[in-house]
Amino acid sequence: MTGPSRRLVLAGLAAVPLAARHALADIAPAAPVRGGQLIVGVFPEPPLLTSAITTAGATQAVSGKIFDGLLAVDLDLKPQPSLATSWEVAPDGLTLTFKLRPGVTWHDGKPFTSADVAFSALEVWKKFHGRGRSTYANVTAVETPDPLTAIFKLSRPAPYIIAALVGAESPVIPRHLYEGTDILTNPHNTAPIGTGAFRFVQWERGNYLVLERNPTYWNQPKPYLDRVIYRFLPDPAANMNALETGEVQLITSNLLYNDIGRLIQNPEIEAVRRDSPYSSTVSAFELNLERPLFQDLRVRQAFAHAIDKDFIVKNIQYGYATAVNGPIPPDMPEFYTADVPLYPFDLRKAEELLDAAGHKRGADGVRFTITHDPAPTGPIYLRSAELIRDTFEKIGVKVVIRNQDFPSFLRRVYTDREFDTIHYGAQTGPDPAIGTQRYYWSGSFARGVAFSNGSAYNSPVVDKLLLDAQAELDPKVRRDLYVRFQQQVQIDLPRIPTVAAQAVVLKRRNVKNLVTTGDGVLGNFADVFIA
Repeated sequence: MTGPSRRLVLAGLAAVPLAARHALADIAPAAPVRGGQLIVGVFPEPPLLTSAITTAGATQAVSGKIFDGLLAVDLDLKPQPSLATSWEVAPDGLTLTFKLRPGVTWHDGKPFTSADVAFSALEVWKKFHGRGRSTYANVTAVETPDPLTAIFKLSRPAPYIIAALVGAESPVIPRHLYEGTDILTNPHNTAPIGTGAFRFVQWERGNYLVLERNPTYWNQPKPYLDRVIYRFLPDPAANMNALETGEVQLITSNLLYNDIGRLIQNPEIEAVRRDSPYSSTVSAFELNLERPLFQDLRVRQAFAHAIDKDFIVKNIQYGYATAVNGPIPPDMPEFYTADVPLYPFDLRKAEELLDAAGHKRGADGVRFTITHDPAPTGPIYLRSAELIRDTFEKIGVKVVIRNQDFPSFLRRVYTDREFDTIHYGAQTGPDPAIGTQRYYWSGSFARGVAFSNGSAYNSPVVDKLLLDAQAELDPKVRRDLYVRFQQQVQIDLPRIPTVAAQAVVLKRRNVKNLVTTGDGVLGNFADVFIA
């Protein structure tokens, strides 16, 4: 496959100016125009390009353009055909039958078949995906009676699985390129072959990534864009400036929240907000429970009382977030409860708890020292880390902030386990069994699996609540199980939820049809065009 030269790529980094009114807006469908390229300013740079083996948001944002899922989801969050044209759930919930789309080919020309689905589900999603380890825990087999039929067999019902089968969450990967290899180090993780709307062309590390239109895409005449280019801009001010000058046309991450109001005064720029369970996130201060210090509940409670969530909302995220007190955010109302133990910001209470735990101040006023690794995904977590450092100092805890690139952060936390505390945000939806369970279920703890049970929390009570909720078909009973789960983990405090961020992206107004599916900018961009 041939692609554009570096000169051609950089020559395309300019947008066509146009006049329009400014607003915090959604995107209305418009008549598509073929051609052109979309330049996206992002950071961090993705560690891999397939979200089949990682839940890293930077990877998901790209992977969904290259790979398809069995299903898609519309703006009303109803499942729609994708690689599967139809599906049927047995009355007992133990069998899911998918009829697959004929004539679909991988980007290398090989045919897509049910064997790819079975391999992806059993050998990849179920084993290596941070959410998939719990999402597909009840899947025991995938039968393939013919090349266009895949039958999932379950040990217990799993009513949430349908919601997990979108391309960004559960991409089907090519068995012929992965079978018999080390899945985690396969070279196609960084030079992927998918069935999706765009094909991988070029990745210049630290600079840009280029995707081009898949001319044999099964959903013709889509996609409309000729090319999607991702520019990796670690400085959020430079990222915002690039949008303002037209060097990029879309920013999906690494925003300066305090600058959004000024930027959308520009009539050529708008902010797009699209909240849905697919974009629900909760940031949390997570503790490594393998450290003896954090095995004392009083220490965890003290930390919870010493984190000023309201300050983070007002002065770090500038109102584009909500303080939260539990693992499920308010924008998932069918599961959320406010009836959980609360830990209001109270430094005196934090000191009392540390005294009771036997951690007295030394001559220098310090009780103990911990390391803190903020997620290297933009300024939010670094500024929050500085706040936590300064606040914890007041209760006699010295915090040493460590910075690293994104792959090093993932390796330190999830493989080497060489950390005390971290602060990061990740998806909690579209269903608690998909997004939230992985942080608390003991079965999701596995070295090398990113964004899973990083605290190494193990509670038989919580495990049972989660597994029962996974399989429960009665919505009322299921909600009650998740309410009890939220209450119990807020008693145990393996991680301290801090804020739920709003899903906001910035774009040039000539970028049309950006959000036409329920997974938003994680979707395939097949409908996007440049006016």
